[in-house]
Amino acid sequence: MKIKFENWTKYKLQCRQELFEQIIPFWEKYSLDETYGGYFTCLDREGKVYDTDKFIWLQCRQVWTFSMLYNRYNKNDNWLHLAEKGADFLQKYGTDKHGNWYFSLDRKGNPLIQPYNIFSDCFAAMAFAQLGLASGKEEYNDLAISTFRNIIHRQENPKGIYNKSFPGTRPLKNFALPMIICNLALELKHLLPRDEVENLLDKMVKEVLKDFFDADSGLILENVTPEGNKVDTFEGRLLNPGHGIEAMWFIMDIAERWQDDTLFKRCARTVIRILDYAWDQEHQGIFYFMDIKNKPVQQLEWDQKLWWVHLETLVALAKAFSKLQTQEYSDWFHKVHQYTWSHFPDPEFGEWYGYLNRRGEVSIPLKGGKWKGCFHVPRALFQIYQTL
Repeated sequence: MKIKFENWTKYKLQCRQELFEQIIPFWEKYSLDETYGGYFTCLDREGKVYDTDKFIWLQCRQVWTFSMLYNRYNKNDNWLHLAEKGADFLQKYGTDKHGNWYFSLDRKGNPLIQPYNIFSDCFAAMAFAQLGLASGKEEYNDLAISTFRNIIHRQENPKGIYNKSFPGTRPLKNFALPMIICNLALELKHLLPRDEVENLLDKMVKEVLKDFFDADSGLILENVTPEGNKVDTFEGRLLNPGHGIEAMWFIMDIAERWQDDTLFKRCARTVIRILDYAWDQEHQGIFYFMDIKNKPVQQLEWDQKLWWVHLETLVALAKAFSKLQTQEYSDWFHKVHQYTWSHFPDPEFGEWYGYLNRRGEVSIPLKGGKWKGCFHVPRALFQIYQTL
């Protein structure tokens, strides 16, 4: 189905309305812990708290979201207030004595899970960089920079003592960290020397598109050897279509920064290639995990349809169409948009469902949990609105 150019205005306004009338009010109303600080993220369909544990990367993501909207959309004092309430909790309880960010805390801020996951640090750096920009407070900038330095120091061995793999037998590096650093470097560009930002972006883009890109298929692998070679195992054949597509819009942003049209078009084409492979022809939607050789995968949730995968795809397609304006990107945007907006939003109670089964039925009616918080939905809606 062809999309007329004027229909893009409808999509833009739809995103803005959903973001500011449904999504943000939901988190403003239900998530703040007025007693102990920080945010509740385990919210059921109606916004009621069903677990009080606090997961660091979701705490950080929510600080980032409110700070980002304050910086880029509207100087709303309540958004800044909410961001600082989350930041205060994180500063008090979020790190061990070495400055590594824990994975989770209990409601009062006592550590529950060790800082085994460097992604807590990545989202902390993003959060405090945006909050420093919003508030003008140097303490937030300093924390963002020190956290970023720790990430770079740990990037070759991100799990450290918490790595479960036996050393030397089958070393693998994962796609998630270089993908996130592509975005993280842009988030901190106002705090870092320009040469450092450019060198890091250049290194990460090359790693993504050289080591993890499979030239034969045009797909992005999740795991390769440290040298960038393929491994014919469960892990080595694993595809996470959402990761690959999300990384492509990160690099599209870098391509725009570099004014590199060739790089932009390569990323846009990769998005289409991933969609061609990962789209469920029987029930529609994008598969969560796949095997590059179409063999069985270990992940039992492989055929679920997740909120963030579809939203990140819409962001990538919006960016591709906005610049290239070809029918193929328009058609795919319409196709993914139709599926996404007819399955994930909850018009009765607000916010979006996160998890559908393969047939597109709601699998778990939560609005927030251990992995879903105030991040992917608002970020994607704002990105699409801003792009269009």
